Amino acid sequence: MAMTTDDDYLLPCGRDVEQMWERLAEPDAHEQRCPDCRAARESLLTLRGATRALIDEPDPPPPDLFGRIMSAVRADVRRGRALTVDTTEPGSVQVSAEAVAVVLRYAADTVDGVRARGCRVRGVDGDDGTDGLAVSMTVAVRHAAHRIEDLVATVRERVHAAASARIGVRVVRLDIVVADLYEEDT
Repeated sequence: MAMTTDDDYLLPCGRDVEQMWERLAEPDAHEQRCPDCRAARESLLTLRGATRALIDEPDPPPPDLFGRIMSAVRADVRRGRALTVDTTEPGSVQVSAEAVAVVLRYAADTVDGVRARGCRVRGVDGDDGTDGLAVSMTVAVRHAAHRIEDLVATVRERVHAAASARIGVRVVRLDIVVADLYEEDT
């Protein structure tokens, strides 16, 4: 299965993810030794398994499923910037900003009539001196699903809850932009 995109997505070692996908069944010597390639290969194998499971399901997948999956994979590959998450134990934990963004996008996607389009996060100091996140999110809303204000309020609640419960951080700023309307395919 060949994938085509507008951009190249390189791993830190310089290997192209698209080419790795094409030879997923037979990795070369570098890909077998390199930790970046091995991690990406594991992610791609998981993606392939999940894709096969979706294909085997009786309901057809949404038309934009492949693009959304590949966006998540590319975000995983590009992880680099890390956020510090405080813990109850001594020390802290480093989490990639992209991993946090994936969790928050998923939280927005759980709102009926909303599709998360993009999410950027960065660590900031809150007004009270504690660490937190500043989040900028773009979403698309299903035409005539509900009032946009109600959907955005629900997205806001879910993102705050996911940040707290799933990641253990507080969102101190959340900007949500409704960038698109979409029609549900029947």
